[in-house]
Amino acid sequence: MASSETQRHSLHGQWSSRLAFILALSGSAVGLGNIWKFPYIAGVNGGGAFVLVYLVCVFGIGLPIMISEILIGRRGRRNPVSTMAFLGEEEAGNKHWGLVGLLGVMASFLILSYYSVVAGWAVAYIFEAGSGALIKIDAQSAVRKFESLTGSWVISGLWHTFFMILTIFVVARGVKLGLERAVRILMPALVALLFLLLGYSMIEGNFAEAFVFMFAPKFSELTAEGVLSALGHAFFTLSVGMGAVMAYGAYLSNEASIIKTSIAVVTIDTAIAILAGLVIFPIVFAHGLDPAEGPGLIFQTIPIAFGQLPGGRIVSTMFFLLLAFAAWTSGIALMESPVAWLMETTGLERWKTAIFVGIAIWLIGFLSVLSFNKFSDVELLWGTFFQSFDYLTANIMLPLGGLAIAIFTGWTMCANSTSDEVDPSVGRIYRMWRVSVKFIVPVAVFLIFLNAVGII
Repeated sequence: MASSETQRHSLHGQWSSRLAFILALSGSAVGLGNIWKFPYIAGVNGGGAFVLVYLVCVFGIGLPIMISEILIGRRGRRNPVSTMAFLGEEEAGNKHWGLVGLLGVMASFLILSYYSVVAGWAVAYIFEAGSGALIKIDAQSAVRKFESLTGSWVISGLWHTFFMILTIFVVARGVKLGLERAVRILMPALVALLFLLLGYSMIEGNFAEAFVFMFAPKFSELTAEGVLSALGHAFFTLSVGMGAVMAYGAYLSNEASIIKTSIAVVTIDTAIAILAGLVIFPIVFAHGLDPAEGPGLIFQTIPIAFGQLPGGRIVSTMFFLLLAFAAWTSGIALMESPVAWLMETTGLERWKTAIFVGIAIWLIGFLSVLSFNKFSDVELLWGTFFQSFDYLTANIMLPLGGLAIAIFTGWTMCANSTSDEVDPSVGRIYRMWRVSVKFIVPVAVFLIFLNAVGII
């Protein structure tokens, strides 16, 4: 069978190199999930035991699905909806597989709507830290400062708006001039900042206690809900199940090894999540603060700790700059999926499509902005708008999308089609991947999905 690249080409261009793709996909995966969400859910779920389960979920379930998404994206060379419909008809005579792509696009859209709100807080705190407002701040003042930000829909909305403008600007410029150029600058800067902060935490924080907390499993503190959180976060942090990986895969050259690239991305993403924990927890423990603080860990607990340390003004500014860079690279990837779909569906120019999609996401995002003030008493099925969007996407939409993708590549696509896209030098890993997506991944994701919706 002829390779997909000789027959199909993406309408949006192609990554200039394998490294560019790794940086872009790592940028998609590395975001608030690593630096904001991972430390606090690890803290809430007892540290080491959660980290161990999370690693199993990432490499045992997240990695095979990432390989599947890149494979599908490269073979189809279209947006996620059109790719799934096209390959569904090609492999099984069924265009309805396009609904799986649509689920991913909707997930990207919804995630970015509330993700942008949290990212806006990170940008706001760069200026708070840089101005010296966090120096010697106490617990009550830290809470009041965070609540003054989230409690004002105008202020929070302005930062949400600013972040969306930054994201729209990059996506509107296209694959090479926008996406690729941005990640080539932001990813190295992000890693450099992370290692600078790690060195600081090793010197000024309680690194030994943090290391034990993160790597000494206490399974008595891990609940079924914690296991569900680990799986949900594995999907969230790797960007699988939301169309972003598939969209980026459509721009990958046929010479690049999908399996080797996927392993590199998952390894980078996981390493950054672990390093983020090793940056944050030593500072938390050094000041006797609570690692199980929850979502407020980054915006309430960390400012107290940094504010008491030598050079706290500079270090806290660097930390929130790191957080904002990570959010920006992920926001770009989240937006690319719906933009690619709408461009191919309507024929609109990229910059017009990016503005249209960006405005729609921005408007929906105000439901999350208002969840912390005007709509704080509005309760949906899983809490406020913000809480419900987070639960719906992380625990339902992404696992369902991942489940469908695993079934499609494992059971609907023929072995010749999948092997066409895989580097023959990794034959043993390819066979392991195929067994995983056919049997292990679907069963694991389905059982945890049933748990998420309360059936088991």
